[in-house]
Amino acid sequence: MGDIPQVPVTDLPDDFSEETGRVMLDVREDDEWAAGHIRGALHIPLGDVPARIDEIDPDAELLVVCHSSGRAMRVLQYLDQIGYEGVCVRGGMVDWVQSGKPVETGAGTR
Repeated sequence: MGDIPQVPVTDLPDDFSEETGRVMLDVREDDEWAAGHIRGALHIPLGDVPARIDEIDPDAELLVVCHSSGRAMRVLQYLDQIGYEGVCVRGGMVDWVQSGKPVETGAGTR
């Protein structure tokens, strides 16, 4: 996991709705997403990523978030094997919330 770059939440915008060229991929489960997620994030649960890979723009800067970074790292290892590059959001949603960054609730997706 040492080869996968990480970014602290404090270096990221609060909202990805208007981001062009960057995708915030949230790989948590549906209940976790509904409880609170980053505005403008793309939600694809970890187990669904291989089947939904076409929803991820291969040319975009990819940021991956989960609860605390473990699942994000696993997804990034998989994506690296199939030619995608990405960055792990260090500390995941735990750090996002602890940093006072806003979250949206509900099941809506981008």
